[in-house]
Amino acid sequence: MKDFLIAPSILSADFARLGEDVEKVLASGADVVHFDVMDNHYVPNLTFGAPICQALRNYGIDAPIDVHLMVKPVDRIIPDFAKAGASMITFHVEATEHLDRTLQLIKEHG
Repeated sequence: MKDFLIAPSILSADFARLGEDVEKVLASGADVVHFDVMDNHYVPNLTFGAPICQALRNYGIDAPIDVHLMVKPVDRIIPDFAKAGASMITFHVEATEHLDRTLQLIKEHG
């Protein structure tokens, strides 16, 4: 087993060719696909939602997808990404009112 994982973010990808770009980075040795999800409220940037994750799964990407949620309220979006094929979900503790509930929500969705 490796001592580290390579998990490039899709933020710099060409979204018109997202599936192809992700295939290229995986073929080059990446282990995980990293999503930085931002809502323009919790952080001052706006990125994308669960449909992009689902689109990559539909395209045939089967590598683990790590979803980093920088959104508030975080609990609202966890089920969407879980259903869309996220393998891992991380969030900022400040983005939840009830840490125990958020952790349980992630666990419930696998």
